[in-house]
Amino acid sequence: MTPFANRLLPARPDLAAAHLRGRVGATAFAPGEARRVIAPLLDLTTGPEATATRATQLLHGEAFTVYEERPDGRAWGQAALDGYVGYVDARQLGRAVGTGRRVTALWSHLYTRALVKGEIEHDLPFLADVPVCGTSGSFAKLRGGGFVPAAHLAPVAPDFVAQAERFLGVPYLWGGRSARGIDCSGLVQLALLATGIPAPRDSDMQAALLGEDLGPKDALRRGDLVFWKGHVGIMRDRDTLLHANAHHMAVASEPLFAVVGRVTGSNGGAITARRRLAEY
Repeated sequence: MTPFANRLLPARPDLAAAHLRGRVGATAFAPGEARRVIAPLLDLTTGPEATATRATQLLHGEAFTVYEERPDGRAWGQAALDGYVGYVDARQLGRAVGTGRRVTALWSHLYTRALVKGEIEHDLPFLADVPVCGTSGSFAKLRGGGFVPAAHLAPVAPDFVAQAERFLGVPYLWGGRSARGIDCSGLVQLALLATGIPAPRDSDMQAALLGEDLGPKDALRRGDLVFWKGHVGIMRDRDTLLHANAHHMAVASEPLFAVVGRVTGSNGGAITARRRLAEY
C-alpha cells in the first residue's frame, strides 16, 4: 500500500471504490460516477464538515469521480489529475465531457458572446480545461456554449521555472492552486503540468517521486527542487529560490541562504532533499 494512501486511496471503513474490492476492507463499494468541475475553482477538503481543512483545489474542467453524494450536498471522491481524495461541493460538478484545451493565461474569463465587451459568465484559472470546438474571431468557441480569448489558450514556453516565475507576488494560500492564491507544492505542480510533466500534489509526494536525489557535492542549478519538511522551492539559478511561503504570504524570490537561515532559526529544520528532474 502506498505511504500516501490516506490522501490517494478512495477507501473509508464504510465505503470504498469498487476497483479496490479484495484489496481493502469496507462495508460497501461504489463504482463511481465521472464528473467535471464547473466552478472556476473548487475546494477539496479533508472532511465533509464546513470547517474541514482545504487540502487542495480543483480547477475548472478537471475530472472528479464521485463515490458518494451526501444529503448535505457534499460529494466524496477522487480527482483524476493527481489522485487526491476528499470532499467537494457536489453542486459545482457537472457531467463529464471530453478534455479540451488548457488555459495558459494566469487568469481568464468565459464570455457569453465572442465580444471583448461581452458579458462574463465566470472566471477561468491557469490550466483550466475547456472543450474548444471552433473559433469566432479572436475567441475560441466552446462545446456547450461560451467563448474564451484565443490568446489565453496559446502554448507556453516549455520551461517550468519560467512558468513558476509568472506567479511572483501571487498571495500564499494553503491548498491553493491558482493566481488567486497558491501554496508551495501547488506552485511546483502547476508549473510542471503547464509544460507537460505530471506531478503529485503535496511536497512529501514530490520529494519522493519527482526526479533524482542530488549528491552532497552536486551544485544546484536552475530547475532543481529543494525540500524541507512540509515545504518545497524551485531554484531560479544556483543561489536563488522561488517559493510560495507563509513568511512573505506570497510567491517570493530570495537567496537560498536566507531561506535556510530563517527556517533553521524558526526550528523548521534542515533541508531534507534536493532533487533534479530528468526532463529539465
